[in-house]
Amino acid sequence: MTLQDPPAFLANASLPQLAAIRISGELAQARQLFAALERHAQALGVTLRRTPPEPDTCCGRGCNGCVWEGFYAATEFWRQDAIEACEHAATAPSSGIICPTPSARA
Repeated sequence: MTLQDPPAFLANASLPQLAAIRISGELAQARQLFAALERHAQALGVTLRRTPPEPDTCCGRGCNGCVWEGFYAATEFWRQDAIEACEHAATAPSSGIICPTPSARA
């Protein structure tokens, strides 16, 4: 499912709903998703890694390999890690779980 629903949807979305969402290339959507997953993580006592930084070097010419493409790819990777950490905490509760880093996945 792509994120085309109003912000109120994210505020009340369940973890499985958030797991099914794909960002369609809108910064506001990415910010809403970050906030919703951070709320879930906080409620579960999970510490997530920082969200990807928003690009500030876009030239606006629609370049192939635009910095925004990298941002949305990093956003998807962050979303997957956040979901994984929250699901782990929901099934095996313990305090202080930190979302796995890419090197820990190998």
